[in-house]
Amino acid sequence: MATERIVSLVPSLTELLYDLGLSAEVTGITKFCIHPNEWFKTKPRVGGTKTVDLEKVKALHPTLIIANKEENVKDQVEALQQIAPVQVTDVSNLEEALTMIATIGQLTHKQEQATSMVQSIRHSFNELALTLTNGNYPRIKTGYLIWREPYMTIGSDTMIHDLMHRCGWVNIFGHQKRYPEISTEQIKAAGCELLLLSSEPYPFQQKHIYELQQELPDTNIMLVDGEMFSWYGSRLQHAAAYFKALIAATTA
Repeated sequence: MATERIVSLVPSLTELLYDLGLSAEVTGITKFCIHPNEWFKTKPRVGGTKTVDLEKVKALHPTLIIANKEENVKDQVEALQQIAPVQVTDVSNLEEALTMIATIGQLTHKQEQATSMVQSIRHSFNELALTLTNGNYPRIKTGYLIWREPYMTIGSDTMIHDLMHRCGWVNIFGHQKRYPEISTEQIKAAGCELLLLSSEPYPFQQKHIYELQQELPDTNIMLVDGEMFSWYGSRLQHAAAYFKALIAATTA
């Protein structure tokens, strides 16, 4: 069987390919594929997730290109389909992520590794659910910010929303879709008890907690690891343990 030549245009799936043991097969990544660090340093880069250099991709002679409906641009994906088969992933919740991991495993001849990974992730989230049930944790009205100037949050059709729900948090903007712009007045009016500031795509810092606390004095505001909430590949193996610790911190 000839070795696949894979170009990954999705950071979280680049990490997945690494964890599936596809170091020799992956020949190209984007400049945002920061994990694993050894690939970030050594693998050829083909531009950004939304600024793919088609000529660089073509020069790598890929047999498979992995993209994502949300993270990559439709016109570019269509152009890439003239170069090689493109697997376009579309993930908005944990179950879809697990199905996607299994599919990538089949496409890359790593079914056994992918199956083991899916089972491990499913088990960890089942344990998280059991912890919440046994601990009788309250349902906390929660907001999640991904951007500043303007503030942007997440709606019900996102991976982040699904993982928040699995943590027992009620998304105060769950009645909206995708990534709506919101104001601090709306956060306050929604009765936000817990506000999570993501590390990506906007890199919120401690100074932003101080800034928001002035307008939201009764809200518990915390910095969180955005990769744990939004990377839908193999990083999910570590997400449930991270959420357990975060839940404990918010209820201490």
